Amino acid sequence: MTSSPPSIVILTGAGISVESGLETFRDRNGLWSKIDHREVATPEGFAHNPVKVHDFYNRRRRQLRDAKPNAAHHALARLEGAWRDNFLLVTQNVDDLHESAGSRRLIHMHGELNSGLCEACGLRCLWKADMSTYSQCPHCSIVGRMRPDIVWFGEMPYHMERIYRALAQAELFVAIGTSGNVYPAAQFVEEAGAAGAHTVEINLDNSDNTSLFAEVIRGPASTTVPAFVDRLLAEA
Repeated sequence: MTSSPPSIVILTGAGISVESGLETFRDRNGLWSKIDHREVATPEGFAHNPVKVHDFYNRRRRQLRDAKPNAAHHALARLEGAWRDNFLLVTQNVDDLHESAGSRRLIHMHGELNSGLCEACGLRCLWKADMSTYSQCPHCSIVGRMRPDIVWFGEMPYHMERIYRALAQAELFVAIGTSGNVYPAAQFVEEAGAAGAHTVEINLDNSDNTSLFAEVIRGPASTTVPAFVDRLLAEA
């Protein structure tokens, strides 16, 4: 590239990881159709039954160990390598498949499965093992106050100021595999569009806010995302 490429913000949702064997949340057969999210994904649910919450996330953490990034994850890592500083990947996903594919300019706005949060001292730390009410914080040593470092319903997503700054400067905004009904992420297309960005949705089906996008691409992420990345790199 001989000149500075346009600034890109990419948002990914559960749809990008489906082909890696991970379940979505809000689809007809998603996780929230099988279990009440209030019981396992709220501070109140954790206070009421921490054993149930730990069991839910321990099972998901174990499932993640066998998951591998697919062609869509690898394509976004390739795009980041070409775009460098003018690129930000924001994911709603709590898996680590973007990192496994090589992505580094990445924000987990909803937290990470492989991270623990101590409610006593606020420490966030790598946590790939099972967690329980007997888990001890590696910093303050208090037992029983560790929780998954996941943004639950009713909690504020992480790094919102940085995300909004990037959206205000974006020339291209792409949403991949999102439902379009989880806020504040569902508003990102409007934020980017108001700043003058070209907006693109890549999804298997229509989302709740498909009509807000200037360009819509349909199909599995493993084929549509690499093709879209190839197009961007060819045009750059």
